[in-house]
Amino acid sequence: MAIKARITVHKVAPPKGSNIDFAAELRGADLENISEVDFDVIRRALYENQLILFKRQQDLSPKAQYELTQLFDPSSEAYGHGKTLDTKKSILHPDLKTIPHQPQVQVIGNGPVEEFEGLKNITLKHPHHKTFHQQPISDEDDRDNTRFYRWHIDAALYDLNPPRVTSLMAVQVPKTEYQTLRYDDGTGDELSVPRGSTAFVSSYKMYDLLSEADKEFARTTRVQYAPHPYVWMSAAKSRPDGLGLVSEGRELPYSELPAIDESKVKVLPMCWRNPVTNKLALQVHPSAVEKLHLADGTVVDNLEEVREIVHRLQRPGIAPEYVYPVDWEAGDLALFNNQGVLHSVTGSFQPEEVRIFRQCNLAASTAPLGPE
Repeated sequence: MAIKARITVHKVAPPKGSNIDFAAELRGADLENISEVDFDVIRRALYENQLILFKRQQDLSPKAQYELTQLFDPSSEAYGHGKTLDTKKSILHPDLKTIPHQPQVQVIGNGPVEEFEGLKNITLKHPHHKTFHQQPISDEDDRDNTRFYRWHIDAALYDLNPPRVTSLMAVQVPKTEYQTLRYDDGTGDELSVPRGSTAFVSSYKMYDLLSEADKEFARTTRVQYAPHPYVWMSAAKSRPDGLGLVSEGRELPYSELPAIDESKVKVLPMCWRNPVTNKLALQVHPSAVEKLHLADGTVVDNLEEVREIVHRLQRPGIAPEYVYPVDWEAGDLALFNNQGVLHSVTGSFQPEEVRIFRQCNLAASTAPLGPE
């Protein structure tokens, strides 16, 4: 008699006006005790829905969160960004604290925290777009309005392979009013989002929206990322839609970066293939990209041109109707296919508004699957 999983999969109903075709809630899972049958259901649900949510997981330990994340890549052990967080110039440095007894799990959020998982008297800071965008929203409009902070993949993009899966646990969530998310790019696009929502888009949809000529271009182009990209981009500023950087020559010269090993520079396909469905995702970290290697051997190394090409391809996929802003509640655990979605922080909080999340992702043991 076959053993049946206790877990059921329920697709997220698109909000009014939305055309999202991804995300599901999984019910009936005991994430501290996952059988092989259970994990088969979870893995298939993840790769078919890209983002899966488990509710009421307040009691899940950081150890269990790490072990669940690792099941997707059992031979991976190191945190997805490696030791890059130790580099003070990195734009990621201020945003994350490491849990001492489970160093693969990071703490992110906002506000003063007296004690959490062995961390004492820490102050968390929610990333605010005004620190990163070239032209931020005015102070008087900031409480009611927000932006996509930075569309990205969780990945070091130098030396280490991009993680397959990221897990995000909402431990403490201040529930306040919604904000209007503004694109401010001349389109008039905007979106109502819960304050502090994490926004997701499907990179499979992003690929599907391309013309046939652009699909061919995406399938045959390889993307070269800057060495130590989060240090390299540390002085640069973002477009208002959070989808890549403005080209002002503010990137750090190689001479000001940590030592560069050319063998560790990442050149990855522009399209990454889903290991279960075989669908193609247009999967590019728009802020970290430096060069494009075309099918005919040409290398596009004019940074402004590279960014314009990538933005033109990706922008249709972040239109409001394709964005899923997660309305977090304490106890929510999300797992997402980091090789098939882009995501972004949104929102702003007052210094005293306490928000605590646990994040885990692991540098993959293999490179992403390409189109072939």
